[in-house]
Amino acid sequence: MLQEAPIAPQIFSFAHSVYAPVAIGFFGLGTGYFIWGGQALFGFPGESPEVNKTMGMWGFWMPGFMQFITGVYLAVGLTWFAVFAKDAPLYMAALAFTAYGTHWFAIAHRRYIGASSAPDAWMAIPFVLISVLGVIVFGSVGDYPVAILFAGLSLIYLGEIPTHFGVFHGHRLVGFWQFITGIWLMYLTFGVTFDLALHWHWWI
Repeated sequence: MLQEAPIAPQIFSFAHSVYAPVAIGFFGLGTGYFIWGGQALFGFPGESPEVNKTMGMWGFWMPGFMQFITGVYLAVGLTWFAVFAKDAPLYMAALAFTAYGTHWFAIAHRRYIGASSAPDAWMAIPFVLISVLGVIVFGSVGDYPVAILFAGLSLIYLGEIPTHFGVFHGHRLVGFWQFITGIWLMYLTFGVTFDLALHWHWWI
């Protein structure tokens, strides 16, 4: 009786890619910081239930969805398909984009339904820690432009803690750091896109 030969497992491999989609996350978060930070810093538009709903929708889709999908894309590319270099910076980027994106889903929904922001005081503590972690990781490998981004994020959440605990009224200060960080995120968006699309070598 003939025996069937065992079927050898097929192994698929994918080509390595330099096109890590970090610019998508940078642009999404930068847009969110322009909208939320701009309103907090300059007071326009004024607070109202209708404005808060619009702010919530923008927060959900731009810094929320665009960061979350970037983080998932990076994580899958690093683990399942191994199309990106397995280095610490991209792993840190996958962690950060996924965490920040999910965080924006929560705060955007909270603002949309008009729920209390007081628990954000506790939320800001671990987000200070993950921001400092980003400074350490990217600073250690010499990626100073992204380390600067995480320094800005650290300042934002350091301002969020006393503001939401009611220690002082720091909404404009948080808005200032958000707006400044949003400007830097736009620089990073341009730098990454120019570098990959046109081979211009910005400081990135």
